[in-house]
Amino acid sequence: MIFCMAFSVSAQLSRAEKKEMKKMAKELKRNPEQMKALIEENESLKSSVASLNSQVENLQGQLSNKNAEIAAAKAEAQEAKAMAEAQKQRANEMASKAKGSNDQEPQALDESGIWFKVQVGAFENIDMSEYFKNNPNFSGEENGLQRITLGRFRDYWEADKFKKALRNMGVKEAWIVPYKEGVRVPLKEVLENLSAKPENAGE
Repeated sequence: MIFCMAFSVSAQLSRAEKKEMKKMAKELKRNPEQMKALIEENESLKSSVASLNSQVENLQGQLSNKNAEIAAAKAEAQEAKAMAEAQKQRANEMASKAKGSNDQEPQALDESGIWFKVQVGAFENIDMSEYFKNNPNFSGEENGLQRITLGRFRDYWEADKFKKALRNMGVKEAWIVPYKEGVRVPLKEVLENLSAKPENAGE
């Protein structure tokens, strides 16, 4: 085998190298043990090369798997980012709608005709006007004192029933005040137009 290797490369060697190779071949021919050792070493090197090639293939497979995992992680991160952006946009839209709703002027109350409210007191140095906004059943008027009223009734007897319920709860100053076309008027101006007291209105 060594001889074949020597002759196969002889065309690429110089004369001096050829001569040296022939000399080595003759020596190996006369020394079979040395030739055997070289052959075994050659086989061992081949085995080592094969093992290294196998390790390289294994590492290449692991690298391929890692690249696939990295690509999957990047795709998952992009998907999570897109979802977060969508949720953020949705939250901004909802906040804008809520802000727009809050910025709208409260719907005007129907003040036409006659209404009745129940006044629960007139207070000095007490300002509850911040609670009147968007709360038609709780209101007040400024006339030196802040007069606080509850409820809005078209029917006088419903207002009277509510007044009595408040008095039973301890609001002794509760009394009915009428409004005509949104303006507070004396009760006597509307009494003559009141319908008869229903039987279940109570005392």
